[in-house]
Formats: sequence, structure tokens, C-alpha cells
Amino acid sequence: QVQLVESGGGLVQAGGSLRLSCAASGRTFSDCTMGWFRQAPGKERDFVAGITWFGKRTSYADSVKGRFTISRDNAKNTVYLQMFSLKPDDTAIYYCAADYTPGWAIRTMSHEYEYWGQGTQVTVSS
Repeated sequence: QVQLVESGGGLVQAGGSLRLSCAASGRTFSDCTMGWFRQAPGKERDFVAGITWFGKRTSYADSVKGRFTISRDNAKNTVYLQMFSLKPDDTAIYYCAADYTPGWAIRTMSHEYEYWGQGTQVTVSS
């Protein structure tokens, strides 16, 4: 089993920044691809960013490219999502997720991830 705990959400003005953290415990952290997803009220849970086992590959949704950066510290069993230039449209609950499927792919569909955190709210005011 894997436990994921997100933190770092909050209320920020448009144009501001936040850094989300996701602490993992349980299975070997470095064996999995990690992803960040978000879900706004009444909407689907959408892929935001993903990072492979040792951080050599990353992937981003078009809507956040150039503004968000995903990184991981395997020694601390933690993945981060640094968010800059936040917009009201970024308002959502942000979830981290772990995918232990062997291989180098960064999956973008939520059902492809096995483990999930409880989410952290990000609210961007205009």
C-alpha cells in the first residue's frame, strides 16, 4: 500500500504562486511515476503534470505549461508542484497520484493511477 498526503494549498491572488507537496509512504517511492491532477467543481479530474521514476522526464497539460513545474526528491519521498502566474481557472482540488506500472510512460488518465492522496484546495482569486 501507498499513502500520499498533499499539502501547500491555499488562497492566492491571480498572478501569485504556490508550491504543493505530496509526501509518500509505503512502497518504494522511486519505483513509481508520480502525477498531479486537479478537479474543479462539476468537472472531471484532469491531468496537470507527471514525472518519471528518477525525474528524467516530465509532462504537462497545455494549460499549465510554462507556469507549473513538477519535481521530486526520492530521498524525501516527496513530489512537488511549483505553480507560478496562477489564474482563477487554476482553482480546484489538487491531487497527487502514484503509478507503479512498469515502463517509462507518463500516463494522463486518472484511472491509470493506483494510489491517490486526499487532495488540497487551491483557490485563486481575481
